[in-house]
Amino acid sequence: MRRVAIRVSWIALALICAFSLASADAATKAWLRGLTASELVIVRFCVPGLLLIPWWPDLGSLAGLPLGFWGWVGLMLPLELLAMWLYMAAIRDHPLSLTLPYLALTPVLSIAVAWALLGEQVSVQGLLGILLVVAGTWLLNSDQMQNSGWRGWLIPFAAILKQQGARLMLMVAVLYTLTASLGKGALIYLSPTTFAALYFGLLGLGVALVLILPQPARLEALIRHPWAVFVVGGLIGVMVLTHFLAIQRVEVAYMIAVKRTSLLFGMLYGAWLFGEGGMHRRLPAGILMLIGVGVLTV
Repeated sequence: MRRVAIRVSWIALALICAFSLASADAATKAWLRGLTASELVIVRFCVPGLLLIPWWPDLGSLAGLPLGFWGWVGLMLPLELLAMWLYMAAIRDHPLSLTLPYLALTPVLSIAVAWALLGEQVSVQGLLGILLVVAGTWLLNSDQMQNSGWRGWLIPFAAILKQQGARLMLMVAVLYTLTASLGKGALIYLSPTTFAALYFGLLGLGVALVLILPQPARLEALIRHPWAVFVVGGLIGVMVLTHFLAIQRVEVAYMIAVKRTSLLFGMLYGAWLFGEGGMHRRLPAGILMLIGVGVLTV
C-alpha cells in the first residue's frame, strides 16, 4: 500500500507541474507577447525567485554544503538560462501546437543522460512508452511525407529541422534533459522545496546581473503588465515546487515523461485561445505521446 501511495503522489505532482507549465506558456503568449525573449526570461525566473523566498534555506547552512553540490548547480545555471531564452523565443513567435510537442523528446534523451550521470535504468515497458512518444513526434509532421518510397517515412523527422520553432524547442529539449538529471543529483544535498527556492533564487540573481543591470529599462515593459507578470511568475513557482518534489521520488525519465503532458494542455490552449489550426493531426500526435506516458506509468 505504501508503494501505491508514493506512486500516486509523484504522478499527481507531475501532472500539477505539467498543467502549471502549460498555463504559464499560454498566459505568456496571450498577455506578454509584446515583450522580448530577454524580458520574458526575467518574468520566468526573477518573479518565481522572489515568490519562493519563504522556502529559502538559512544562509549559514549553505556554508556546509560540499563542493559537489555547487558543481551540480554551477553546471545547471547557464544551461537553464539558455534553455529559457530559446523557449521564450519559440512560444512567442510560433504556434504552441507546433513547438511544445517537441519537449516530449526530453524523456527519450533523459534515458541516456540519467544512465550516464546517475546510473538509472529504464525497463522494457518504459522504453516502449518512450518509443510511442517518438512516434507521436513523427505523426506531428506526417503532412510533410511524400510519395517517395521508404525514404518518405523519414521526411517527417527531417521536416523538424526546417521549422525554426521546432529547432528552437529541440535545443530546449536537449538542455532540459541535462538540467533534469543534474537537478536530481543536487537533491542529494537539499530537500526538494529548499533546493527549488535556492535554485530559482540563484537564477533570478543571475538574470538580474546579466539582463537587468546592463539595461534597467527592461523593467519598464514588465511594469506595464503587473497582473500578467504576477500570474505567469506564480504559475512557474508552482511548477518549480512540484517538479522537484516529484523528481525526488521517481526516475528522471519517468517524471519528465509525465511532466510532458504539458504539451497536450498547451495544444488545447493553442486551439482554444489562439485558433491554431491543424489540430486533426496535431491532437492525435499529442494523444499518442500521452499513451506513451501512460505506458511509462502503469
